[in-house]
This record gives sequence, C-alpha cells and structure tokens, in this order.
Amino acid sequence: MGANRTGDPMRARLPLLFILTTLMIDAMGIGLVIPVMPQLIRDIEGGTLAQAALWGGIFSTAYAVMQFLCGPLLGTLSDRFGRRPVLLITLTIMALDYVVIAVAMNVWVLLFGRIIGGIAASTRSVATAFIADISSPEEKAARFGLVGAAFGLGFVLGPLMGGLLAELGTRAPFWAAAALATANMLLGVMVLPETVTDRIRRPFSWKRANPLGALLDLGRKERVGRLTFMFFLYQTAFFVYPAIWAYYAQERFDWGPRTIGLSLGLFGISLAIVQGWLIRYVLAWLGDRKTVLYGILFNAAAFLALAMVSSGTLALILTPLAALGAVVIPALQAMMSRAIPDNAQGGLQGLLTSAGALAMIVSPAVMSQVFWVATAESTAVYLPGAPFLVSMLLMVVCAVVFLGRKRMTPPVTDPPRARP
Repeated sequence: MGANRTGDPMRARLPLLFILTTLMIDAMGIGLVIPVMPQLIRDIEGGTLAQAALWGGIFSTAYAVMQFLCGPLLGTLSDRFGRRPVLLITLTIMALDYVVIAVAMNVWVLLFGRIIGGIAASTRSVATAFIADISSPEEKAARFGLVGAAFGLGFVLGPLMGGLLAELGTRAPFWAAAALATANMLLGVMVLPETVTDRIRRPFSWKRANPLGALLDLGRKERVGRLTFMFFLYQTAFFVYPAIWAYYAQERFDWGPRTIGLSLGLFGISLAIVQGWLIRYVLAWLGDRKTVLYGILFNAAAFLALAMVSSGTLALILTPLAALGAVVIPALQAMMSRAIPDNAQGGLQGLLTSAGALAMIVSPAVMSQVFWVATAESTAVYLPGAPFLVSMLLMVVCAVVFLGRKRMTPPVTDPPRARP
C-alpha cells in the first residue's frame, strides 16, 4: 500500500483520524448553515420563510455546483501531486471561507462564501482516495463506512453548533467553524503522510479533471457507469434532509433553531453509528448486494413516514430511525473501488464527489420548489412533507436501476497489494 506504517499504533492511526476529521468538517459545511440560514437570510433580506427557502436553495445549489466541477479536478490533481498538498491547501481555504461568511452583510457575499466553500469541500474525493490507498480490498467497505460515520458526525456537530451558537448571533457558528478548520489543517501538517508513490502516480489529464471527462473515462465500464447513476439518484433523494428539513420542520411543527439542530443531531448520531459500526455486521450478514437493497427499501419506507407524519414528537422519533437505511453508499463505494485500478482511485472518488454534488444541485432546487408549491397559500393540497414523497419515488427508481445490474460483467478486483 502507498502509506508507510510505523511500529507505533497510535501514530499509525493519526493520519486516518485527520482524514476523518477533514470529512467531518466538510459535512459541517452543509449542516452548520441549516438551522441558522433561514433567520440569517431574513435578517439580511427580509421577506417570508418561503422566500428564504428559495434563497437557501440557491445557496445550496451554488455550493453543490462547485463541488460538481471541482471534485474530479482535486481528485486528479491528488493522483498526480499527492493527497497531502491538496488537502492542506483546501483546508486553509475553507477556514478563510468561514471568516468571509461570518462577516457577510448581504446575500451576494453569502453566495460568494458558499461558492468558495463548495470548492474547498470538494476535498472529499481526495480524502476518500487516501483511505482507498491505505486499505486492502476486503477493508474498503468498512472503511468507507467510516467516511459515512465522519459525515454523520459532521452532520451532528454542524446543526448542533449552528443551533446552539445561534443564540449568540447568527454569525457565531461560522467563527467557531473557522477555528476548527484551522486547527485541523495544523494537525495535518504534523501527521499526514503522502500515499501517492511513483508506483501509482498518474499524469494529470484535463479529460479526467472535469466531470464529463471523468464520467466518460471511468464510467464507460457498464458496471461503474450504472452504479454511478444509481449513486446520483440515491444522493438526490437523501439530500432532502439538508435541503428542506429546517423549512419543513418550522412549517409543519413550528420548531425553532434549537429543536431543528437537535433533530438533525439525532439523525447525524444515528448516521455515524450505522455507517461507523453497524454496517460491518450488516455487510457480514447480507453481503454487498443485499445490503444495498435493504437500504433502498428501508429509506423508501422512512421517506413515506416522514411525508405523512403530523406529530412533532413522532417526527423526532422517526428522525434517528431514518438513518438505519444509510448503508447504501459505503457498499456502493466499495463495489466501485474494487473495480478500479490503484492509480485511478483519486479520479473515481472525484467522479463520485461530482455525482454527489450534482445531486446537491438537483435536490435543493427540486425539493425547495416542491415545498414552496405544497405550502403556498394558493396550493390545492397543503402537504409540507411532499419533498419526502419525491425522495420515496427516487428510491423506487434506485431499486430498478440496481436490479438491472444482474446483466453486468463480473467485477474486476484490485491487484494484490504488498503490505509493509
């Protein structure tokens, strides 16, 4: 494997800890703004909650567009120049971006901040490529589960920080996030090794560095292309939570930032438990294929329940339970990583980052419009949970796409890795 391991178990774990912390901070970039953004937009621009939801959709879309464009670019740069410099530079940019948002005085500065934040958060492709570098084929599903756990923890800390620190002002959470990103960057300077060796280093290519080129380069294999499409559909459905939850909860249950942050915190804790611990047992029991199918069906049921629930207490109970279906992405990532050679791991993770980012472009735009139509004064059917029905239908499509995988060629496994 690319990473050199030392005899000190704790020191050997520090790089992985840094990577997981980086992924957690990436997730916080999404979750941090959820509880405070409705009020921050209304403080700056005025207007109704529905109008704030439209601005929130624009911000989320801008953030995702930059991740879509930059995920393959950063992944391909890391295949050529290494994971370490790309991660450290983008973490520095992220810390500065939080400062920009903290001092923003109009929506255009907020929009600029979300654009820069989307570029910096594209490091997920580099971080997951690092994990692929240091993992054997049989370790990949479990370790990609840790990626999901880190995302879940960030989804906990982001909304909780946003909700609790909002009482000190809508800017306070961003100052705290800037300090955290800076501290993590300094940790990376001290502990992060380089895993890209001459054996797996790959020349930079603009074809692989743009989303369309990455899709054509890696997705031409039918199995990878089909799973990438399903990855996109699944993420589009799952991003209904960050896209609409704050507006849905306020409209349906009259929750404030504290309760919204608490509910998302419960969801994130459950996500971290499922993807960091429970998934190991689910994979051992069901295998990759049945794990994916279980997750799809469970999510469909959870979305239906959230669409129809009318009790705030019941919604709080359902929120953490909904995370029990979050086993799909780690299993899919492992299946795809095993099908791609070592020197293309950064490109693959960049492709998946772009697919996820494209879902983040589509999901807020669609879900916020569906929410607006379903809650407008002139609506024929008042249904704040309508976006969750859309997500349920997308899960049905995911199942159809995945079941079509029976016609695909057998997977190509990674070549044997020499363990130091």
